[in-house]
Amino acid sequence: MAKIVFLGTSGSTPTKSRNLPSVALEYEGSIYLFDCGEGTQRQIFKYSLNISKVEAIFISHIHGDHIIGIAGLVRTLALNRRQQPLYIFVPKGYESAASQLLSFDKAIIGFEIHIKPISSGTIYKNEDFEVRALRLVHSVPAFGFVFKEKDRVRFIKEKAAAAGLKGSMYSELLKNGHITVNGKKVALKDVTYVEPGLKVAYITDTRPVQSIAIAARGADLLIHEATFAASEAGLAKERKHSTSEEAALIAKKAKVKKLVLMHISARYRSTAKILKEAKAIFDNTYIAKDGMAITLERGS
Repeated sequence: MAKIVFLGTSGSTPTKSRNLPSVALEYEGSIYLFDCGEGTQRQIFKYSLNISKVEAIFISHIHGDHIIGIAGLVRTLALNRRQQPLYIFVPKGYESAASQLLSFDKAIIGFEIHIKPISSGTIYKNEDFEVRALRLVHSVPAFGFVFKEKDRVRFIKEKAAAAGLKGSMYSELLKNGHITVNGKKVALKDVTYVEPGLKVAYITDTRPVQSIAIAARGADLLIHEATFAASEAGLAKERKHSTSEEAALIAKKAKVKKLVLMHISARYRSTAKILKEAKAIFDNTYIAKDGMAITLERGS
């Protein structure tokens, strides 16, 4: 199970109801942040997340509205006497953008901070999941991220019982791929199925490109920027952002289960138009609000 909490959903500047971009993904007791706009630490407290559980921060690009919040967050962690390491991922070549945000407080930081360069491909993984990065098209080097839980092999109870599997036979079959039971060979594929792991794609500050649809294919959740309404398509192209319709087309091509739009320009007091435009193309679309939470479970 994974819980996604939208900490900030505005684009470029905050509004009364929207903080700057940041999304928290809570999984197995740890929190992974995607972008860290100014005020993110306060949003973490406001929406009842445990700041000490933040394990890694994935920064899409070095524009201030996506990265400045690191300074305050790290300072709070230090004052809370954090001990475990923190990993911060930034586009390759821009590591100093993160380190400079931390330099003024080095005296009180008593834990390791590992600033890691991002390039395309797998950038973080453990025994349960991996995070892959894909290059986006923005005014500075930018990356999107795909969280992918590992697939699991599940036994089909009826077929396993009919094959005579018992006790340690299950682990032996998983290890070897086949086993002989009562003189009959049983293959793993004959009594199991693969349960896909959860998949969440986070895509912000980009023009729509085919590689996004490929990377996000079949995702349980696609979080995609919709900085502008369709009527501002020219401005979106000029500033290398996406419109509501363009985000919805990506979701449709990728055949995702759910689309949530964020990074909404502060020019829009109402998001009704943006939502209507997107839903006309991809019906299962929602507009993110600060504090909005989505729980995802395998097979749901």
